[in-house]
Amino acid sequence: MMRNRQRGSNLGLLLLASQVFQLGIDNIPPVTLATLGLNVYLFLFPVKPLLQTCLSVREAYWYGDWARLLLSPFHHVDDMHLYFNMASLLWKGIKLERKLGGAWFAYLLSVFSLLTGLVYLLLETGLARMTEDSSYSLQCAVGFSGVLFGLKVVNNHYHPGGATYVMGLAIANRYSCWVELVLIHVMNPGTSFVGHLAGILVGLLYTKGPLKRLMKTCAGFVTSNGHHGGQQTYYNSSGYSGYGMPNPPNAHSGQQSFNRRQYGAPYGDPYDTHMPSAPSQHPYTAGLSDEEQYQAAVRASLSDRGDSAQARSSHATYSHSNPTPEEIRWRRLQRFTS
Repeated sequence: MMRNRQRGSNLGLLLLASQVFQLGIDNIPPVTLATLGLNVYLFLFPVKPLLQTCLSVREAYWYGDWARLLLSPFHHVDDMHLYFNMASLLWKGIKLERKLGGAWFAYLLSVFSLLTGLVYLLLETGLARMTEDSSYSLQCAVGFSGVLFGLKVVNNHYHPGGATYVMGLAIANRYSCWVELVLIHVMNPGTSFVGHLAGILVGLLYTKGPLKRLMKTCAGFVTSNGHHGGQQTYYNSSGYSGYGMPNPPNAHSGQQSFNRRQYGAPYGDPYDTHMPSAPSQHPYTAGLSDEEQYQAAVRASLSDRGDSAQARSSHATYSHSNPTPEEIRWRRLQRFTS
């Protein structure tokens, strides 16, 4: 059920600003901060009126207004709707962006935003046909909460165990999204139950289904054709990190090349034949645990030391077979005195 946008005293914006400054802008990863800023900006300066951005089967499928798939997640009914969603984004975004890396997290948000809307349309269409009730095709949803339910599933997957307190009751994290789905709809019937359910299903497609593999395949195809060069970094659970790797000797020039490439990029490129082969490891660092990343770093460090030792040995041999003029004079002096 849609309502007109209500701003009132903008208490939600004030609460959100207070929370951001309490956390510290420097402590919020860039993609999370940019997503929050986009939602706030579109709340203050909406692209279209709310009833022209919300997503429904009638507007998107019947009338072909597919732009709503892009617009609906980033518009909100009122300031408190915005506040609760963005407060949830801050908590989930900080943990997931540091775990997955900024580039992959941005990719994840983009895919989830589109897929949540598509799954929502499929569910509403199925309900309309099963119940023979056309009102399901008219229900219009708006807001970022569907995407947030998907992120909650992903966050629980990467941070298993523990419990969430819902109305004073300890609920295991693996079940908390389902409990919240029901309780939110019971306490606030105006929310979109189907929209939230769509987010959970998209999250399960990523953690349990083929979505993650498909995203990696698409990312690998793009990077292998785009030939992204230069040094790249990624976020892990302890902040920015990444390890360099030297190139193998250049067969054409006979010299050692040390052009460095950061193989800890969010989108690994296993098909790039122009770059040196990395030590045996998974090409997508976003899928590695902290221990696996540590082992990869050790292997890279040992590889660097071996190459450096080989280079020093080659330099010593070269110096012995090609003495400097000063060394020649010293050797002649030694022969004369002896």
